[in-house]
Amino acid sequence: MGPTTKLAFTVFLISCSSGAILGRSDTQKCVHYSYSPSPSSSSFSSSLSSVGEGRGNISRVETCYGEKDKRLHCFATWKNVSGVVRVVKQGCWLDDVNCYDRSQCVEKKDTPEVFFCCCEGSMCNDKFFYSPDSSSSQLQIPTTNKPVSANPPVLTTLMYSLVPIMAITAIILLSFWLYRHHKLVYPPVLVPTQDPGPLPLSHILGQKSLQLLEIKARGRFGCVWKAQLLNEYVAVKIFPTQDKQSWQNEYEIYNLKGMRHENLLQFIGAEKRGSHLEMELWLITAYHEKGSLMDYLKASVLSWTELCVIAQSMSRGLAYLHEDIPGNMNGQKPAVAHRDFKSKNVLLKSDLTACIADFGLALRFEAGKSPGDTHGQVGTRRYMAPEVLEGAINFQRDAFLRIDMYAVGLVLWELASRCTAADGPVDEYLLPFEEEVGQHPSLEDMQDVVVHKKQRPVLRECWQKHAGLALLCETIEDCWDHEAEARLSAGCVAERVVQMQRQTNITATDNIVTVVTMVTNTEYPPKESSL
Repeated sequence: MGPTTKLAFTVFLISCSSGAILGRSDTQKCVHYSYSPSPSSSSFSSSLSSVGEGRGNISRVETCYGEKDKRLHCFATWKNVSGVVRVVKQGCWLDDVNCYDRSQCVEKKDTPEVFFCCCEGSMCNDKFFYSPDSSSSQLQIPTTNKPVSANPPVLTTLMYSLVPIMAITAIILLSFWLYRHHKLVYPPVLVPTQDPGPLPLSHILGQKSLQLLEIKARGRFGCVWKAQLLNEYVAVKIFPTQDKQSWQNEYEIYNLKGMRHENLLQFIGAEKRGSHLEMELWLITAYHEKGSLMDYLKASVLSWTELCVIAQSMSRGLAYLHEDIPGNMNGQKPAVAHRDFKSKNVLLKSDLTACIADFGLALRFEAGKSPGDTHGQVGTRRYMAPEVLEGAINFQRDAFLRIDMYAVGLVLWELASRCTAADGPVDEYLLPFEEEVGQHPSLEDMQDVVVHKKQRPVLRECWQKHAGLALLCETIEDCWDHEAEARLSAGCVAERVVQMQRQTNITATDNIVTVVTMVTNTEYPPKESSL
């Protein structure tokens, strides 16, 4: 065989092998089907299982795109309800080693609650199967009423081999790249993560449609992950087993009747993952990119309008949480005290409206029932009311609600400290009492400052010169009053914020009218002098 013949044969082999790689790297087509679950679901499992009767909408074909060093797959999720197949989702899937070299979409786990499979190849999720490892037979479950024949592997391979002929320039470039790097690099992890921290991913995550992406926050009861649920981002709060009581309490609070409100964090579901010592307790909620109010104030200042939006929506959410709503078609909503209200537990949506989160210490007050085991000194020390620091709590509903309102006064002070409305410099963000006791106060430090000296964070003089901030300062003082009975309710705070907005609007209008009057008197003489 001559040199020319050898070169031609080598180019042909490289072209064919590169074409097969290209076929799974650049684009791929998958069957796409999407269904939005019912908003009334109370757990993660039920949110996936509640689908309509049949598939009224026709599925479409979705083109998948990916990086050249990543593989593309298709996936399908479904449920088998009394012998009826109900499709939840079909579409493109991220690079996953469990899907490599699978030409058919097959679920092999034994009796899962939600079936999931992934495969490699164009339109490979058009049909999906359930074949547990213990059984040698396959149960074919079609996604449509009409049978669809699977694509022959030979035809698929031939199609991939023809791609380099139609795009020879791209094949040569890729062949050169392969020559330099010797092989494609596929990441060994199942779930992409941007956090290299010490907390490893649980091995029991499985290959369901929920993927952890990165850690967004760590707290007393665990960590909060940003995750992907099908095509949407969600937040997953993971508790260790020793904090099971907090997880259980938060789950029960979220599942109370009437707990859906635009200013309370939306609950999606709860799960237990793993067993025994390796068990993890998950709470799945809506995800808000802006994060907590505390983190936002550290990085940003507020205009007067933004302050009012946050303060009003925050107080409205707390007023709803505190309210005892009589029975209706959804049942009676009991009054709930948060008991750990602070800027870190207030999340901001994209439009800067607030929603309240973290109900691990919350207490519910149902008629004729005990609120359960209550401990007086719970919560974050710097936000504790004087009566909590003294250990002199009256274990009645209104007493616990007033404890929340003391903390509201401190959060409103945090908002004022980062507002640009006043004539004066805006200070760097400080936590309440950080000037007095530092960042890590002891219980004795807080008792000395708050109870014995009756000190509160400083209200700046320049705030009093702004009509709205002056009213806000008055509201703050009424919230953190040393006498619990004298504190405002959350509903009253919301009404006062509305009054602040009106007052500043009237003041601004009066200033404009004054300026216009002065200009008019200067430019135009009175009518009598013009005669």
